[in-house]
Amino acid sequence: MYTYGPLAARDPDLEVLLTDGLGGFALSSVAGVPTRCYSGLVVSAQPPVQRRTHFVSPLETLGVAGREVTLHALEIAPGVFEGRGLELLTGAAVWDLLPEREQLFAGVRVRRRVFMPPGSGAAVFLYDVQSREPVTLRLGGLFVNRDMHHVHARVPELQFSAGGREVTVRGPDGGPDSSGNGRAAGGPVTRATLHAPGAVIDALSPQPHPQRVYYRHDAARGEPDHEVTLGSDLWEVNFPAGGGRAALVVQGLTPATAAHTVTDPWAAYAQEAARRSELARRAQDTSGVRDELVATLAVAADAYLVRRERPAGVTVIAGYPWFADWGRDSMIALTGLTLLTGRHAEARDLLGTFLASLRRGLTPNNFHDDGGGAGFNTVDGALWLAVALERYVSVTGDLGFARSSLPALRELLDWHLRGTDHGIRADDRDGLLLAGEPGVQLTWMDVKVGGWVVTPRHGKPVEVQGLWLAALGAEARLSDALGERPQYVGALARARESFPAFWQGGAYADTLAADGTPDRSVRPNVALALALPDTPTTPAQVDRVIREVESQLLTPVGVHTLSPLDDRYRGNYGGTQVQRDAAYHQGTVWPWPLTAFVELLLSRGEVRRARAALAGLTGHVWEAGVGHVSEVFAGDSLRPGGCPFQAWSTAELLRAHVLVSLAEAQAARPAPAPTPAGPRPLSTQNLT
Repeated sequence: MYTYGPLAARDPDLEVLLTDGLGGFALSSVAGVPTRCYSGLVVSAQPPVQRRTHFVSPLETLGVAGREVTLHALEIAPGVFEGRGLELLTGAAVWDLLPEREQLFAGVRVRRRVFMPPGSGAAVFLYDVQSREPVTLRLGGLFVNRDMHHVHARVPELQFSAGGREVTVRGPDGGPDSSGNGRAAGGPVTRATLHAPGAVIDALSPQPHPQRVYYRHDAARGEPDHEVTLGSDLWEVNFPAGGGRAALVVQGLTPATAAHTVTDPWAAYAQEAARRSELARRAQDTSGVRDELVATLAVAADAYLVRRERPAGVTVIAGYPWFADWGRDSMIALTGLTLLTGRHAEARDLLGTFLASLRRGLTPNNFHDDGGGAGFNTVDGALWLAVALERYVSVTGDLGFARSSLPALRELLDWHLRGTDHGIRADDRDGLLLAGEPGVQLTWMDVKVGGWVVTPRHGKPVEVQGLWLAALGAEARLSDALGERPQYVGALARARESFPAFWQGGAYADTLAADGTPDRSVRPNVALALALPDTPTTPAQVDRVIREVESQLLTPVGVHTLSPLDDRYRGNYGGTQVQRDAAYHQGTVWPWPLTAFVELLLSRGEVRRARAALAGLTGHVWEAGVGHVSEVFAGDSLRPGGCPFQAWSTAELLRAHVLVSLAEAQAARPAPAPTPAGPRPLSTQNLT
């Protein structure tokens, strides 16, 4: 459990995330105040990348001894609130990342817990009321029924159908989508249901009224920051002296969720709490690190694993609230999300999803929101897939899956050797991997603003070479484990011999152009390359990279994407989307590459320095997206930005923490006998 006092609980930057395993989610501040257009209940259609916001916030009014007070709080203009919910807070807490809020008024204590039953597409609000005298709790909500990325500038056209303890709210059947880019298919439907055993329930006739809501986080991003919702009180629950309990279930109905009914909300909560506790226990047992951070991050990891309909299988939502599933992110995050948490079946299914989606040796960079295809503009996604595949086999010993996957891995490598899309091919002159064509972004530094590719890095990016070597090495080691002959030994040897070309003038280049011209930008990509298993280097070169990262890139919460000493450095990640994108990889701090730097420190026996490098991120887990790690931080202020819940940030902190914890435990034991040098065999500890 993690608790927040009344002042901290009011912080709008503290956000909590609940997910349903289908791509849907519920998002709000800890206190329950909606702060962005994505706040509220969001439900996935099929596939999960198509998502609609159905519900923004409950409306809650407490009546005691002839007095009434609102328990909700809505920001309607900057710093102006409707409702007294914030001032009544006595505190908030999260139990295995399930949030609860407590309020006190006139001697009446009201505790509210929120959760999403897996597969339901429903947000459930549980109310526990303690009072010495009879009280009433009036419940309703603010409804929108819209595409999750857009807001209603005008009063939404919604139809309320009352039916005792169940109310449905329907959007215009086939009417215009709020984005203005199409028509809402099938008339989106929200179902609200009330449960209150032992209380007298009065069903109210819906009286919808417009309610303006201000989204402060959208204002900070230069996005539309006001919305008109449609609200109504729906029920009045009358509790006897002593109080009682009630549950409000709000469900977005889609083909995937319509058959799911929450009949006993309290039993469903107990099941979800037990499931989360088991996720934490399993991760602690699997990783061998039994502490609170592992437990927290393991529960957080569950939010990113979702099941797709097309293609069928497990995938990873790259970040909440606005990202869908991305190939590169999925493969980088796989180790932390699944292997360290004991979720090996999901890891296998996730690998299967992307192995089945390969096209001309490339894995999808992202799946299109309409479910109609994918983008393949990535040079590193397929190579990360090879790394993730080897890690999976190393941890699980699943040689059957290795045998069935090896042909796809070899085909992937064949395409890279002979050439595939976007100029991706092995250079005939040195065996290193070339990539790039005008107007296309291919590496993880992938921002494109109109026709402007901000960080093109065409030619031979250094981390891509590390991944190329690792993919070739993975084929060799998997082949050996299966008793087969490796097919790319020559290509691996040649590329390894050529990699030292990146070492020029006592430092590594970030990229070599096709003609060999070095780009000496100081970025974290060299650390990514050197942390991979087949990249040739020397202890002195590793020490040089460590010094460079520490002196120019390292911050308490990650690494700068470009040295602040560079004239192109942008230290402010904020403003409009164009301004943010221009800074995205030009100085903005990213957490996930920090793990590679930690691996370099551990390779040099610097366990204490590695632990110190993680201290800031460990504290950050409770400072923004509660229990998770943010996407980025501003280069100068280190203020969190981007998605407050990011898959690879969260997963790589877990991996780094486990690696350091195991190194600390090893350092406390007597030194083992030296082992012969050579390529590392497949083993359960091969998580680097």
